[in-house]
Amino acid sequence: MSGTGQGGGTPSARSHAVGLARVRGGSMEPVLRPGDRVLVRYGVPPRAGDLVLATLADGTLAVKRADSRRALRDGSPGWWLLSEDQEVGVDSRHRGPVPEAAVHGVVRARVWPRPRLFGRRRRPAEGAWKNRRHG
Repeated sequence: MSGTGQGGGTPSARSHAVGLARVRGGSMEPVLRPGDRVLVRYGVPPRAGDLVLATLADGTLAVKRADSRRALRDGSPGWWLLSEDQEVGVDSRHRGPVPEAAVHGVVRARVWPRPRLFGRRRRPAEGAWKNRRHG
């Protein structure tokens, strides 16, 4: 499991709560490493560039980068979620957009082992992400 978050309880039941998740796998390196503990603000709508905790189509709870809003096949709102390391793990390039309701919260900080606050990552110049997008 890559970039996987683990926390107590059901994320969808935590409206605007704060919790911890543990990262597993290397899909979010170099930003997050396996074993990092992150602070998640549940119930907060993400913005493009945020790190988020979401349930992927296969049921995996994972930390990924919210790239852009995308409509699902049925027209409902969703998010295109990406790994930081595109060679590792599974993300929207493999599974398609994630339903908006499956994005549980925004990662606000890494609390252990190297504390760091997270904001949105600024989008690179037009075309710089061209090789990252496949959908």
